[in-house]
Formats: sequence, C-alpha cells, structure tokens
Amino acid sequence: MSSAGDPGRPPDSNPVSLSRHDVIHVARLARLTLSDDEVALFTAQLRSVLDHAADVASLDLAHLAPSTRPIAVENVLRPDEPRPGLDRGDVLAAAPAVENDRFRVPRIGGEAP
Repeated sequence: MSSAGDPGRPPDSNPVSLSRHDVIHVARLARLTLSDDEVALFTAQLRSVLDHAADVASLDLAHLAPSTRPIAVENVLRPDEPRPGLDRGDVLAAAPAVENDRFRVPRIGGEAP
C-alpha cells in the first residue's frame, strides 16, 4: 500500500483509508457473503485500486485539452465519389419477380395492397 512518504506520491496527498468494515459493508450491499480470507484479500486489493485512482486524480492535467479518445481517430474510408450504378433493366431481369418495373415481394401478414 502506498503511503505519504512514497517517492511516487506527491507529499500533500493522503493514502486512501479503507477498512475491513467498509469491505464487509459493500459486500453486504451487493448481497455477497465473504469469508474472512476474502475480506482480507479484497480489502488489500481495493486499497490498491483506490490508491492508484488517488494518484491519477492528483496529476496536474490543467495543460491538457479534454478529449474522448487517447488517439486521434481518422476516417479511413475511400472518398465519396460518384460512380455509374447498375443498369435498372439488368437488375430487374435477374429478380425472381417484377411488377410495374419494381421488385415484387410477398405480402406480409395478409396486408391489403
């Protein structure tokens, strides 16, 4: 667990205080039954996670602009350029059923035309 005397921790920050009772309380809220060994393990693990979060929170990020992604996203698609489409007659000739120069599809659920 980090402490205020750690070289990686700023001198004005305090380590996160998390007691065994806190872990038992959160487990009870989550309707979890933990053994004594699990309480001890999770208390140490949660302290470590919370200490790391405190380290991140203590960083001076005022010089950084807010962002939603760590890496800039670029559009990698080809340019949208007009191209000739398919010939309507050829497409309709390949369709299984045609009606009034359109694809004919079966009715759905007995709908009226």
